[in-house]
Amino acid sequence: MTPLAERIASLIEASGPIGVADYMMLCLFDPAYGYYTTHEPFGADGDFTTAPEISQMFGELVGIWIFRAWQSAGKPSPVTIAEIGPGRGTLMKDVLRTLGRLDPALARNAQFALVETSPRLTDIQKRTLHGTDVQIAWHTGTETLPPAPLILVGNELFDALPIRQYVKTASGWRERVIGLDKDGKLAFMAGPGAPDMTLLPPDAPGAQDGAIVELAPARTALMETVAHRLAEHGGAALFIDYGHAEPGLGDTLQALRRHEYDDVLAHPGEADLTAHVDFSALATAARSQGLTASVTAQGDFLLRMGLLERAGALGANGNDALREKLTGEVERLAGPSATGGMGELFEVLEVVSSLKGQ
Repeated sequence: MTPLAERIASLIEASGPIGVADYMMLCLFDPAYGYYTTHEPFGADGDFTTAPEISQMFGELVGIWIFRAWQSAGKPSPVTIAEIGPGRGTLMKDVLRTLGRLDPALARNAQFALVETSPRLTDIQKRTLHGTDVQIAWHTGTETLPPAPLILVGNELFDALPIRQYVKTASGWRERVIGLDKDGKLAFMAGPGAPDMTLLPPDAPGAQDGAIVELAPARTALMETVAHRLAEHGGAALFIDYGHAEPGLGDTLQALRRHEYDDVLAHPGEADLTAHVDFSALATAARSQGLTASVTAQGDFLLRMGLLERAGALGANGNDALREKLTGEVERLAGPSATGGMGELFEVLEVVSSLKGQ
């Protein structure tokens, strides 16, 4: 057992089984043994690779989206351009380069910010962005961002926020919890808690025993916070994550360790835990604040933003090896899941306030 597994087992022995949300919080954010507290998750030497690490084109196209969102908002000044959950800072680095080319005045005058809770990742981001020509402020939450129109980006943010799971049993829907089996090992089981049935997807009533439903109040709460901010001050937000556009049944909780899928309960604190994002729930939360919200597959979004044109421009004066590399990056970012692409699995949520910045 990992040190964190032993700690969780002791907690369960003392207080009883814990919910999936509590388990995820411990695994990812425990101050002593949490995955994001102690590990470098990104890149070939980590456990997974995100789109900004795959190709500079991803961040450049996000930069184009930011520029267009700023234009659509009436070119407000001042404006805050922020990223939440910025990883190693690679995306923001590409965004800053792109904005500097599109509109040097915007790059000079905007207030740039990164929202990050991990001191270790903050240090990495500062090293990545060292030498850029703009001033960047770091925040631990969105509530301290300047009170101005906001253009906010979050890539693979919501998937790591904790979820609650419910399992269909002979006696109805019950919260899925983690306890100890007869050998003292972590194991899933059904707890006594029941969900609010009005929150379950339409196909839940007819589900078979053993079916799983996932609810994510923490994700909804964050989306509502962002949406309230946009409704009050104006702006737009872009969220990109893997998930589904419509709610439904299914167990999507998974662990990634060394670029391979792992048993969710096998290595607490040493594997990344994520679950698919219900984009319909996030869009509903945004619309409840009077915002416009639309969901698009990542492949369609990137093609609309000019992925093929950008790849062509980068490869125009290059050799065959460069063009082959760019073709591979396009396929990875926008291609179908059947060929290893992210274009269908990942969804893009665009949220826009009707309030124009002044």
